[in-house]
Amino acid sequence: MWVGWISFDLLLGDVHSLKQKRSIVRPLVSDLRRLFAVSAAETTHLDVHRRAGVGVSLVAADSQHVADVLDRVEDLVARRPEVELLSAQRRVIRSDDL
Repeated sequence: MWVGWISFDLLLGDVHSLKQKRSIVRPLVSDLRRLFAVSAAETTHLDVHRRAGVGVSLVAADSQHVADVLDRVEDLVARRPEVELLSAQRRVIRSDDL
């Protein structure tokens, strides 16, 4: 079994409140879950209105599948016009390595 995850540090555009932030981050997280069948959540910068940390993870039998899904997830996040991708950190490991 292979486990993969990626975390994003995002800068949000013209956002002046946590309510506006939620209107950007919630649809992003929802799209990631729906399109890729992954676990996704806002994970850091919860009380900062112009920054967001989003984490995505998945489990699969094949490491190549995990890498492909993480590539597509990163591409979708990078193409979102309402966010600027500051950084992405990923890891793929075998369950035996834990």
